[in-house]
Amino acid sequence: MPDAAVHMRGVSFTWPGGTGFRLDIPELTVKSGEKLLVSGKSGAGKSTLLNLVCGIAVPDQGTVRVDGTELSGLKGPDRDRLRANRIGLIFQMFNLLPYASPLDNILLPLAFAPARRERLKNPRREALRIAAALGLPENLMVQARAAELSIGQQQRVAASRALIGNPSLIVADEPTSALDEESQRVFLDLLMEQTEAAGTTLLMVSHDSRLSSRFRRALDLASITGKQEMET
Repeated sequence: MPDAAVHMRGVSFTWPGGTGFRLDIPELTVKSGEKLLVSGKSGAGKSTLLNLVCGIAVPDQGTVRVDGTELSGLKGPDRDRLRANRIGLIFQMFNLLPYASPLDNILLPLAFAPARRERLKNPRREALRIAAALGLPENLMVQARAAELSIGQQQRVAASRALIGNPSLIVADEPTSALDEESQRVFLDLLMEQTEAAGTTLLMVSHDSRLSSRFRRALDLASITGKQEMET
């Protein structure tokens, strides 16, 4: 589909090691610029879905396309390059370098993503702009260490890191799970505002289906897989 940021068809994936976990996705399309939430209980396969989209996992069968590129046709290093250049990741545990400054953490993906780096005339200025838009002051960005930040501040640094260099797709894995309701609201307001301004596609997974009202489209993972009871 030419206007799809993500298109999956006939996908089947089984975790190795005899765990018995299998994820089947007959078809899923995320249009360019869309904001989609996929919800489901813990262990249902939400992170596996994102791993397939990012090319971290390769399906046993079926196709996964990101911006029109079929990931299964790429070798591992090529999938890594595509992920670095086209996908901004927000991890559940943030995965910040604890002793680096917030600014250095935001700039880090550019070292591995030349396409994102080339879009920026002044990466430092852009990193500070995004951080400020997400409520992080400049003095904090350059003077603190990531380990010294609050959970909410670390989350915003992680979001800034994902947004730097305007990747076409933002993938977020349970980014609000450690936040209270008000902090969730503020963070999602800011994330939606920044992805909308950049015209970026957002694919987020969460166990909390109450977040669905914040998204243009929300799906339960069971509706994607066609299973009412998900395997764990």
